Amino acid sequence: MNHESASYKVFKVANVTFLSVLVFVMIFPFLNVLALAFNDPLDSQFGGITIYPRVFTLDNFKLLFANEEVIHALWISLARVAAGTTIAVLVQYACAYAFTLKDVAGRGAILIFLIIPMYFNGGLIPTYLIYSELHVSNTFWVYILPVSFSLYNMVIIRSYLYTIPDSLGESARIDGANDWTIMTRIYMPLSMPIIAVMTLWTAVYHWNDWTTTLYYVTNHKLFTMQYILMQILKEGERVSKLMEEALIKGITVVSSGQPHITPQAIRAANIIVTSLPIIILYPFLQRFFVKGVTLGAVKE
Repeated sequence: MNHESASYKVFKVANVTFLSVLVFVMIFPFLNVLALAFNDPLDSQFGGITIYPRVFTLDNFKLLFANEEVIHALWISLARVAAGTTIAVLVQYACAYAFTLKDVAGRGAILIFLIIPMYFNGGLIPTYLIYSELHVSNTFWVYILPVSFSLYNMVIIRSYLYTIPDSLGESARIDGANDWTIMTRIYMPLSMPIIAVMTLWTAVYHWNDWTTTLYYVTNHKLFTMQYILMQILKEGERVSKLMEEALIKGITVVSSGQPHITPQAIRAANIIVTSLPIIILYPFLQRFFVKGVTLGAVKE
């Protein structure tokens, strides 16, 4: 019979209480923004909104999606996440597989060569000059190519691949399989946990990043949703433009001579729109997450 001591029961109660408070403190700001996004903007100005809308409305989202630049930026962000994540995971996985092959000459020297830039970064100006020389600045590829390889991610994938028995690859090689077949038909199906982890990490990076747009993109047609959000958070001019375009499309933004939509409501709606995809994606990959990280972290 399992008997718990009194001190252990006190510890469990204190632990559950502490973690519950911690979870509430972390979730409350997001729930508050969610409530503001769905609450009537004029009512929100009276304050007192906590975690649920007092006067429910979808006007904030209607105004946001009435702006063609926001819609276009959302598609750019989705395309960046899809293309950038797919290419990055494939490149990093292929490199990791190559580093597990014992007959590849100079693996150690190549690895040291790749590690050096991790400690001695060239900085912003040299990076900008390289992108300009490669003609990727101000193109969609500036989002994809520079971050298609990450040594850190590659090492983690390689550590995971070391947990797969070499005999599987050797048996396939005896049957006539080449490295491409072994990697795609044998190793990849056994690597779903680490592939899921890398997919989540890379997708979150691509979805959240707005500095690449700030530094290397001036074409408005290539702006991402996150960059637009940053502008909305910092510029009143962007909010005024959203409201003007909504007026042109017949969406009510003024009521009885007073603005019906407020910058605070637009910011809240934009934060929800930019956060939602990652929140939806995470539960589908969560079951692979812990297994993939731990297996990739404890090996060589």
